[in-house]
Amino acid sequence: MGERIRKLKKIRIHHEGTSTLLYSIASIVVLALILYNSFDMKWPFWLFLVVAGSLWLIVLNFYRCPIRYFNGETERTVVAPADGKIVVVEEVDEHEYFHDRRLMRSIFMSPLNVHANWFPVDGKVKSVAHVDGNFHKAWLPKASEENEHADVLITTPEGTDILCRQIAGAMARRIVTYAKKDEECFIDEHLGFIKLGSRVDVYLPVDSEVCVKMGQATTGNMTVIAKLKS
Repeated sequence: MGERIRKLKKIRIHHEGTSTLLYSIASIVVLALILYNSFDMKWPFWLFLVVAGSLWLIVLNFYRCPIRYFNGETERTVVAPADGKIVVVEEVDEHEYFHDRRLMRSIFMSPLNVHANWFPVDGKVKSVAHVDGNFHKAWLPKASEENEHADVLITTPEGTDILCRQIAGAMARRIVTYAKKDEECFIDEHLGFIKLGSRVDVYLPVDSEVCVKMGQATTGNMTVIAKLKS
């Protein structure tokens, strides 16, 4: 029980969901009171309360934001920028920023995952760009380039450039990016937030040591996905 209480204390609600949760719970209370006072039979009230309450708890779960700190060595370390599952492990041609071959690791976030995104490396933000696009299912290969996405290019202290791409999916229609150009960034800090789940791609140098495999579950800011050689 003590361990469970300690874990609960490390969970907070992300500020992106504060207004949504407050307005929705207020609406539920008002509608519940109307139903309670409008009918002699109370089953409509209880039915509404169960359904609306369950939906509100799902939304609450969606906006949870655990407090996490990476305990390992951050030098040349690349951590998972999101909770989810590895859905792409391949070497690709990247034509927009690097114009060479890159290792791409993609993490798909389901609606049940934490939706906060973390910086995958320590460094300095070189550029931030938002690109409008489609809303294909996030796990499809074409989603990386054709879907709406936000690109954050980071230069590590060793001079290695890493691209982190937040991708909107069929359900997710809002990408929030906190990264600012020319600002220093660190592992443990939030890069952004994607509402209703989607995908985050990380583009690495081809000589990077890969530490994850296809289908592996990741924990944002905790799972090491690669080690940089340079």
